Amino acid sequence: MDRPATPLVTELPPDFARWDELLALILRAFAYMDGVIDPPSSAHRLTPENLKSKTALETAFLALENGQIVGCVFALERAKDFYVGKLAVEPSLHGRGIGGRLMLAVEDLARRHGKYAIELQTRVELTANHAAFARLGFRETEFTAHKGYDRPTSITMRKVLS
Repeated sequence: MDRPATPLVTELPPDFARWDELLALILRAFAYMDGVIDPPSSAHRLTPENLKSKTALETAFLALENGQIVGCVFALERAKDFYVGKLAVEPSLHGRGIGGRLMLAVEDLARRHGKYAIELQTRVELTANHAAFARLGFRETEFTAHKGYDRPTSITMRKVLS
């Protein structure tokens, strides 16, 4: 049996125009959270326009397979690190290492900018995500609550880069 091709991971090109496709991927990838996390995912507030605006402040990477967008991640440079957000992989392609390759792209970006850590948040309810990020070298650093909640809703995880 032929092994599937390894998706190409690349920085979002300046002339990127496939915002509807990118948004659809993110919504498919985050759909499993519906009815599981409270408050609902901020992915529901994304539009093609604000995704495009997001790239003015953040670096985005795409995973492409046969010209199709199969993964993405956004990285925001901060004073001491990069914050990772909206990591999304086509649900039917989970388990192929696409998310890991996207995260490696963010790590490389951080190192090029002289940063020695990357950080993200994941929801308290998403225990499989906690384990997946731990396998990538992330460690829990704090619990936070969304505005209006009196209980932790998110876990901050940090990876120190060697």
